[in-house]
Amino acid sequence: MSAAVNPPPPRVEPTPDVTFEPHPDAATVLSPAAAAFVADLETRFGPVRTALLDARSERQARFDAGERPTFLAETESVRLCGWQVPEAPKLLLDRRVEITGPVEAKMMVNALNSGAKVFMADLEDANSPTWANVVTGQANLQRAVRGTLEVETPERIYRLRPQAELATLMVRPRGWHLEEKHFRLDGKAVSASLFDFGLYVFHNGRESLSAGFGPYFYLPKLESHLEARLWNDVMSYAEDILGFERGSIRATVLIETITAAFEMDEILYELRSHICGLNAGRWDYIFSVAKKFHADPDFVLPDRSLVTMTTPFMRAYTELLVKTCHRRGAHAIGGMSAFIPNRRKPDVTKAALAKVAEDKRREASDGFDGTWVAHPDLVATARAEFDAVLGEEPNQLDRQRPEVAVGPARLLNVDRPRDGITMDGLRTNIDVGLRYLAAWLSGTGAAAIHDLMEDAATAEISRAQVWQWVHHKVTLAGEAHESVTFDLVRALLDSTVEQLEAEALFPSDVIANARAIFEEVSLSEDFPPFLTLPAYQHLP
Repeated sequence: MSAAVNPPPPRVEPTPDVTFEPHPDAATVLSPAAAAFVADLETRFGPVRTALLDARSERQARFDAGERPTFLAETESVRLCGWQVPEAPKLLLDRRVEITGPVEAKMMVNALNSGAKVFMADLEDANSPTWANVVTGQANLQRAVRGTLEVETPERIYRLRPQAELATLMVRPRGWHLEEKHFRLDGKAVSASLFDFGLYVFHNGRESLSAGFGPYFYLPKLESHLEARLWNDVMSYAEDILGFERGSIRATVLIETITAAFEMDEILYELRSHICGLNAGRWDYIFSVAKKFHADPDFVLPDRSLVTMTTPFMRAYTELLVKTCHRRGAHAIGGMSAFIPNRRKPDVTKAALAKVAEDKRREASDGFDGTWVAHPDLVATARAEFDAVLGEEPNQLDRQRPEVAVGPARLLNVDRPRDGITMDGLRTNIDVGLRYLAAWLSGTGAAAIHDLMEDAATAEISRAQVWQWVHHKVTLAGEAHESVTFDLVRALLDSTVEQLEAEALFPSDVIANARAIFEEVSLSEDFPPFLTLPAYQHLP
């Protein structure tokens, strides 16, 4: 489909009701017209977002009382009819390897130059949303779209290759649950989703279409098709206001909540004028299962290392995702392996490459059209596995998977292994959780910890498991049969804090804040929905 650009629309007038914190890039990122556009989106769509978040809370209360998700009776006709989504734009037909990372300039240059088909610039889980990171990130995105992004270090200058050699840029805004506290409309913080989306599409929509690609997005943490409908309305409105042909904005949705897994057809349908595909966001998905059913001992998860892509509920969801996408003509994109290379440790790198190859081989053989990596050194490994299956074909849309039959029971089958919760697992969760929070509070959203790439989603798994194990009085495997108690967790927190203090990687006040936040989200009586909500209050 052609994504024509109509004549420039009338100027969006500034509003006096907007205030925001100062920043060196404010003149280009937060121009009066751009700020007015964000304010307009918030005014029109903010109330719907609030109502949908209220609906999330109401549904969670029903889950706490024992209700479980199932396929919706009221949308059965959507699932049964034979509709399809439009064909993807040319540069999104082949997505066999996608690289992800935060909107930091050097990382962006390396990712765009990596040889991957797509680069997802992440304003969400891989980005600590300090005001400096958010605004500088938007400025970096403007430079990337225009081909002028570069970074000079004492060792070298990092520059973008010619446009034809770059990965296709996609942007992931923050989820519906988050706000941008530094940008206020009538004294109130605006939706971080609308802020991130609005600034990027306002500044870069026309330029990206003129450059031969377009304003392409990844949409995170949706919990229902109604939340997808809101995104579709936002995109359609933006196209109308900015003078783009309908469908110029394209999106891929991350299926990373258990409730969204029951509504994949409906999510594709609601976004059918803008959708390209779905992605199996595995880490958030594991967290979602722990979160949604935190009150049920039958859903207590084992050590994180034991929750793999072959675990029954994970296997069911990924198979259903491929089948659903291909039936509708949409791409199915695989998830992120946490293993990363370490150029100073050849043995670690060798093991990481082997594990990534195994993971990507399974995805390619299951019918996925592409996959994610978190490091440029993994692009060739992932590409080799998909090349072996795809050959010269751009995707596997013709692989329909008619043999796959997934019902509610399979999607909810945790099947916890006996003796699957250990002291080592508890120590690891606390160690990783504290280290990640300290990095996040210091402005780093994607952190290499113990040779694994950790972001907000993996940190959420760590704290969610600790909450489950404490509140369900889990007995650890081993001869001692020690129970996970509040006192045990606090003692392990104390020892981990001492270790971090000795390493001197973070200031003492940052470590103290990280410890307080981790204790709040893992030991409080009620299950806090996201650790980033209390942590955000500590960010500048």
